Amino acid sequence: MASRFEHLPHRRAIVDRRALAETIAALPGDGLRNRAVALLKEALAAGRAEIARRLAERPTRGLEIAAAQAYLIDRLVVILFDLATTRLHPEGEPITLLAVGGYGRGEMAAHSDIDIGFLTRNAPAPATAQVIETMLYALWDLGLKVGHSSRSLDEMIRQAKADVTVRTALLEARFVTGDATLYDDAARRFKAEIQRGTERQFIADKLAERDARHRRMGDTRYVVEPNVKEGKGSLRDLHALFWIGKYIFDVQRARQLVDVGLFTPQEYRGFHRADDFLWAVRCHLHVITGRAEDRLTFDVQREVAARMRFHDRNDKPAVERFMQFYFLQARTVGTLTGVFLAHLDERFASRGRRFGLPHLRRSPKRLNGFVLDRGRLALPDDGFFRDDPIRLLEIFALADAHRLEIHPLAMRAASRDAKLIDEYRQHPRANALFLEVLTSPGDPELVLRWMNEAGVMGRFIPDFGRVVAMMQFDMYHHFTVDEHTIQAIGLLARIEAGTLVEDHPLASAIFDQIVSRRVLRVAVLLHDIAKGRGGDHSILGAEVALRLCPRFGLTPAETETVSWLVRHHLLMSDTAFKRDLSDFKTILDFAGTIASPERLRLLLVLTIVDIRAVGPGTWNSWKRQLLATLFESAEEVLRLGHKQRGRAERIAARQENLATALGWDEERFAAFVRRLPEPYWIAEPDDVLEHNARLMAAAGDAPLSIDAQVYEERGATLVTIYAADHPGLFYRIAGAIHVAGGNIIDARIHTTRDGMAIDNFLVQDPFGRPFDDSTQLARLRVAIEDALANRGKLNDRLVAKPSARTRADAFTIQPNALINNEASNRFTVIEVNARDRPALLNQLAQALFQSKVTIHSAHVATYGERAVDTFYVTDLTGDRLTGATRIKALEKRLLVAAAGDAVDVAA
Repeated sequence: MASRFEHLPHRRAIVDRRALAETIAALPGDGLRNRAVALLKEALAAGRAEIARRLAERPTRGLEIAAAQAYLIDRLVVILFDLATTRLHPEGEPITLLAVGGYGRGEMAAHSDIDIGFLTRNAPAPATAQVIETMLYALWDLGLKVGHSSRSLDEMIRQAKADVTVRTALLEARFVTGDATLYDDAARRFKAEIQRGTERQFIADKLAERDARHRRMGDTRYVVEPNVKEGKGSLRDLHALFWIGKYIFDVQRARQLVDVGLFTPQEYRGFHRADDFLWAVRCHLHVITGRAEDRLTFDVQREVAARMRFHDRNDKPAVERFMQFYFLQARTVGTLTGVFLAHLDERFASRGRRFGLPHLRRSPKRLNGFVLDRGRLALPDDGFFRDDPIRLLEIFALADAHRLEIHPLAMRAASRDAKLIDEYRQHPRANALFLEVLTSPGDPELVLRWMNEAGVMGRFIPDFGRVVAMMQFDMYHHFTVDEHTIQAIGLLARIEAGTLVEDHPLASAIFDQIVSRRVLRVAVLLHDIAKGRGGDHSILGAEVALRLCPRFGLTPAETETVSWLVRHHLLMSDTAFKRDLSDFKTILDFAGTIASPERLRLLLVLTIVDIRAVGPGTWNSWKRQLLATLFESAEEVLRLGHKQRGRAERIAARQENLATALGWDEERFAAFVRRLPEPYWIAEPDDVLEHNARLMAAAGDAPLSIDAQVYEERGATLVTIYAADHPGLFYRIAGAIHVAGGNIIDARIHTTRDGMAIDNFLVQDPFGRPFDDSTQLARLRVAIEDALANRGKLNDRLVAKPSARTRADAFTIQPNALINNEASNRFTVIEVNARDRPALLNQLAQALFQSKVTIHSAHVATYGERAVDTFYVTDLTGDRLTGATRIKALEKRLLVAAAGDAVDVAA
């Protein structure tokens, strides 16, 4: 046992077992257990403090710290076992105490579970059961989380045969103390009765378990809040490789995987480096959070980066440098997994099909010197890439063209030789091959991901190499920049293939009209390529496009279009989500920048794939409708000039659809239509138009009507208020929603021609979920009724309500207020950028009310932790805001409200 921890320096400083054991041995019998537990608790705290000190002093030595935690637990468990079997219950039978799981491997973080097994020759006698019970209660009294089992030897074998989870735990079982002969017998029987002859099944089970875990955790190693223990590219993937090697070849240490031919020495160094780093991250997480936390969330990433001594450099914050290094290690884990399985495949080739890999459906005739190895594209010899480095791109083009998988050993050779492509970046054939993959009608996403993971893509396009594994420290982007880009290309290919018609009907319908398809592919590739350079990535990216496109073989006209698309790739989403699309000047300004129907089509599709590739939940029907409305309005302007004939046709069509849905008589419906202004019919979707109409009809002459219902398509609650309009109505509603525990994610406010307000709010709880039970909805209605009827002081209730701590609290965003009289002919447009938080909209609306401003429409957009709230306003006489002094005062008041500083909350 000592050999497991012999590499640990100054072990006695962690815990002096001998001195502690002697102190406990000297305790009198009266109150022995409680006194012993108190001493063990002191030793545990002191040992953890020493290990935390070492972690702070040597913050990257993860494996050493993990071993130190296991060593500490080992020493305490041995002392406790001796106490239980010699003094508390000396009459018990021989028993073996095993460490299993991570504890058995000798690797633990500060708050890891302690998995132990009690093994007896036969069914435990009552005295033995007392020993086990005494130990478990003592460990729980120490504040440890214990996973335990108690089995006879025969029962252990029987359960290991039936359950692969038990088998895996016992595979790493380590003798801690007790009957060593029994342990030897158990180990012998495990090898003879469990391992022998079941190797292939164990491998298949572990790979299936890994795949299921990956799907559960998101099935990508590039999520920006990764799980260090369970995610793809995590410690568990490394553990799975070790388990397989141990099961087949009985290796005791990971370095022995080299001896049995599953890794080269260089590959093992990569394995050890990733293992050490990931363990260091996990140990820091446990120390920082004070619990068994394995998810590297935004609120701890900065602190982990600082503790591991990453620093700001070249306009890149320390946290982004740290996370980039993390993702590079995760990529290494993926590469090692492929190589490891390839070696296994060779060992078991004669016994059946490959592990979890598809069979070849057809044999391509021309492979240009490459060969097939059991259905995978492989190299004829190890120097094949060195003989012609352009083959580093050709292998991926062939894989795409023939739908072949690339052999992991060929991927390893590509990674090793990737630097050879540096001298061929300008070569026409090399660029033609890359463009062939990028514009493939097949599955370019998969092949580009392989190219990226091999390191070839980053070497061939150094600008892309700069964003490989680059995270963006914000809540909006779910993936690294390179993964986001590759996913966007995959989405584009699926839209082009017609497989996403239901999700994207407009983009699918117009795709056949797009002439410049390869322009679109290249624009998607380059749209974020200049991130992390300290400037506007759209402007910088457009310059990169002007440099790269001619190299790829694009014409000057194509190059100009790609550059334009990269420069303006945020224009359409910014306009759709932050501006009032019922204001015709918004449409004119947007169309003026586009200037071409082809560019409009290209920009729409680029915008869609860019948003969808951000991550799950970022695309929804509301965004789809806003983009469709903007596209159709701009297309009409580009086709008809400044005429608004198309707008009138759209309004008429909506009114006709509503009339059909309502089934009202003609006179009643006409009277209803006359009450509502023209912008209302543009702003609301069809289902909300119908909902509002029925609410207004049911309300009759009532001064206030409130409806709240879950709006499934947005994952939010739609709150509709129909009330007599008056100054301050908007901010009172916003404040009431906050008091009820809601967070407004969208607001659309309208006033009928007879002075009634019909306002629609989309509301979630602080964690992005809808208010979906009757209690929440009732509380929401009561809060709004109380606020509008002035029952109780809203101000006091807002101040008294504690702010829910959300993930956005991990970010610092400097508030900004932009007041623009050029964006609309009728209104002053105010855009406020701030960190998203509950009651933000209430405070901004209150600031506007205090400034004697009338809000005509509000548009709420959230990008992760960043809120962008836009208001179309006038003064009390209906004119735009003028006067430098007034605008300056309004800007100051809005900045105070946006910052959440000492501001008079709306009352």
